[in-house]
Amino acid sequence: MAEFVPGYESTSWLGIGAPKNTPVEIVDKLNKEINAGLADPNTKARLADLGGTVLAGSPADFGKLIAEETEKWAKVVKFSGAKAD
Repeated sequence: MAEFVPGYESTSWLGIGAPKNTPVEIVDKLNKEINAGLADPNTKARLADLGGTVLAGSPADFGKLIAEETEKWAKVVKFSGAKAD
């Protein structure tokens, strides 16, 4: 974005979610295994080759990111006047 509009930034991200009522033990196990996979040097290298950066973390970290991104982009959408058709 900054290439076209100086002073502005935009990013994209990917994450893995589970249904709201998934037991904590399952979420924790999935989080542990996914983070282990993301820590693998081959995985990190491949994602870097694709232009990505690994940001492993906890379910709480991901929830915080989603909340922050939702708040940020809601302001942009509101300001733009965009409407869903």
